[in-house]
Order: sequence, then C-alpha cells, then structure tokens
Amino acid sequence: MTDFPILSCLGLHKTFGGVSVTHDVSFDVNNNEIHALIGPNGAGKSTLLSQICGSLRPDQGQVILQGKDVTNLLTYERARLGLSRSFQMTSVFSDLSVLENLMLAVQAHSSHSFLFWKNVFDDRNLIQEAESLLSMVCLSGRKRIKAGILSYGERRQLDIAMALVGDPALLLLDEPFSGVGCGESSDLLGLLRFLSAGRAVLLVEHDMRAVFALADQVSVLVRGQLIATGSPGEVLSNRLVKDLYLGEASFDA
Repeated sequence: MTDFPILSCLGLHKTFGGVSVTHDVSFDVNNNEIHALIGPNGAGKSTLLSQICGSLRPDQGQVILQGKDVTNLLTYERARLGLSRSFQMTSVFSDLSVLENLMLAVQAHSSHSFLFWKNVFDDRNLIQEAESLLSMVCLSGRKRIKAGILSYGERRQLDIAMALVGDPALLLLDEPFSGVGCGESSDLLGLLRFLSAGRAVLLVEHDMRAVFALADQVSVLVRGQLIATGSPGEVLSNRLVKDLYLGEASFDA
C-alpha cells in the first residue's frame, strides 16, 4: 500500500487562444477509490483528462502519478507507470471476435512486436491473458461472437477490459454509462465497484444517478474551475454546486 495518492493534480492550468479552459485545478485520487469528475458540457473535463493522461501538456501545474512527477511524460510513458484510459466512443474491430479484439489489445501492450510468421490468434499466452480479462468483466460467454453484434453495454465492458490490460493502478473512464440502457446499467455499476478494489478509478460521467451510486469522492468542474470536492453527500449539499450545476435535483448518496 502506498502512503500517497495514486494521482495528484496540482494547479493544472490550460489556455487555448487566451481562453482559460482549466484554471488552477487541484485534487487527489486515492487507491481503492472511485473518484467522479462531473460538470456541465464545456466545463473543461475532457481537457483535464487529456492533461492527466498526457495527450495535452498543462501550461502550468503538475501531474503526479504514484508519487512520480509525470507532467512532461508522454501518454505511453504514463501507461507504463500504471495509467490507463477508456474512451467515450468504443473502438473495437467489428469483424473480429470479442476474444480476438482483446488479444490484440494484450499484444499491443506487450513490448514485443507482432511475429508476422506466426498467427497471433494462436498464441496460447495471449489467449490465456485475454480470457482472464474477459472473465473479470463478465464477457466469457461472448468471447467467440463478433464484437460488432455486442450490445452497447457489452461494448463498454469490452472497452473496459482493454483498459485493464497490464493491470493499471489508475483507470480513467470517460462516460462509461453513455448510451447504456437501464438493464445493463446495474451490471456496469457492479463491475466498476468490483474493479475499484486494488486500484484507483477516475470517472467522468453525466449520469448523476450512476455517479452518486458509485463514487467515494466527487469533484465538480464548472467553467474550468474546481468548485467543490468531497463525499457525495457533501457535494450534493453544496450550495454553489446546486446553483451552478445540479440545481435542486435529488440523488441517493
């Protein structure tokens, strides 16, 4: 166990064309914690995630991952240190099976290049690792079907399985509940609770019922500034959060 946060964002600031998109954003994400980042469209959430994962460099501030300053590291270098991200739009090969998609993700994470004289889909080690991940996200029974016929919720599960390759310490999830129906939403809630054991999860999500059912901590971003961070109950009772984002809506926390 570490005695410091898995992730610390310290005074992150990013401007585009003189417009401040994130301004002095600071918060921590701890191990075994689901930390939700919420806010209206245009609040700067995507820009903040990009600064955390390394696809954008902040103009000011630091990103600390497992006690190491990674502010100047590239995305793949941060991935090697335990950061993984799933995206809002799923990116799978529709004509390949679920298992084959995940095997390619496992192989891509490996430091070895493809062995072109060998069929990668016959690689026993890749098969075993991919099957283990599919079991973790409850897709073992769907491994032989083409990814293109998965339901949207199942695609999200496959996307999360791909993000879990390499057993990351920090998992960034970008709107995992987007497009997921009510029936699949409860399954996804249970999966994310399970996955938070032994790692940190930073969740960007617009489904407030999912957020307040899952999150241990919630940070609220409005117009590029963090206006509140705390437990779900603390955030729900925060007058500024109500005035600027949530209104008087009621969610279980």
